[in-house]
Amino acid sequence: MYACDDLATRDRQVRLSIPSPGPMRAPGTAEANFAVESALDELSYQLGVDPVELRLRNYTEVDPRSGRPWSSNALRECYQVGAQRFGWADRNPEIGSMRDGNQLIGYGMAGVTFGQNSPACQVTISISRDGTALVRSAAADIGTGTYTIAAQLAAGLLGLGLGQVRVELGDSDLPPAPAAGGSQQATALGGAIHNGAGHLVQAFLDLAAGDERSPLRGRQRADVTVTDGRIHPAGDPSSGETYRDILTRHGLDELAADGAIDPQPAQSATAPAGAFAAVFAEVRVDRDLGVLRVARLVSVIDGGRVLNEKTARSQITGATVMAIGMTLLEETVFDPGTGRIANATFGDYLIPVHADVPDLDVVFVGEPDRFSPIGAKGLGEVGTVGVSAAIANAVYHATGRRIRSLPITLDKLL
Repeated sequence: MYACDDLATRDRQVRLSIPSPGPMRAPGTAEANFAVESALDELSYQLGVDPVELRLRNYTEVDPRSGRPWSSNALRECYQVGAQRFGWADRNPEIGSMRDGNQLIGYGMAGVTFGQNSPACQVTISISRDGTALVRSAAADIGTGTYTIAAQLAAGLLGLGLGQVRVELGDSDLPPAPAAGGSQQATALGGAIHNGAGHLVQAFLDLAAGDERSPLRGRQRADVTVTDGRIHPAGDPSSGETYRDILTRHGLDELAADGAIDPQPAQSATAPAGAFAAVFAEVRVDRDLGVLRVARLVSVIDGGRVLNEKTARSQITGATVMAIGMTLLEETVFDPGTGRIANATFGDYLIPVHADVPDLDVVFVGEPDRFSPIGAKGLGEVGTVGVSAAIANAVYHATGRRIRSLPITLDKLL
């Protein structure tokens, strides 16, 4: 996400007598972002450069790995919109300079990227003689709104009302689909639906091609569009005919077509961008007790085309709450003698409750992504990435303490 000509990384693995950690949301990316964005914040103070300005100066116009232009990238806009909504200009850059009584106030921010993943996915879409459509795929909805966006996409692509589309998911007998994880399912399933809807409309045109009674006879896919359950020449919705008319005249109960999206090609004219974001945080720290509270968080997200703003905002909000837990509360404690987990119940392992969650402001920016047939990028996990760094950077601004390990607990602030 940064223009950097000289880069070298190293890692060292050590065998420990403790259980292996398991991934939660944005596994690996959230932890790496905490390290990188904390280091950039530290650099900004050493240089005397505003943290937002430092990131804008090092914004990369192309994918630094391949040199190819991005399929889309609104990271610069994320910084600018986030700074304006947050009121970053009111920040006094001096450490410990902003106070409210006994509360030390800190402002911090972080840049965010989350890679693009486009796995294979298949669907079957059919339209019945009653004019309703059925979308079938083995994809599972685990509460992320997959049923909703699948119905929305199919309805829009087939020119039907939302109530005319039924979605059937979650059965392994259905066409295969990727797991609901890795910020990949919506783009994969949506791409397959886009492909399948095009094939289905073409199947109806193929039926009408040799039918002298059809006003669509001889029409090509590029010449027509779909509106209110009717295939018609573009710009002339009064002509053409309905799906129902075509099926009835040919004595068919339904017509079905398959759709698929393949994994992204190895070479492309553009570099798949993935999602970008910027997170801004305000914290308040009690000078005497070290009690830390997050007062507000602003997340500005470039997720390409937002398929459903309500479910998308809920994804980012939930991801942010998970990140607050990672940053302030959640810690696995091991018994040094046995290696067993000493806080293995929710009586001892702390997670965020309502009192820990501040005002969350979520904003979407950017344009539809050229790499995706539906213009969307992965969304959800990008909401977790960057929150920890933004909070830790705000803590440094408030207290002068650079926190290098999570969670940020009282003993690290006293």
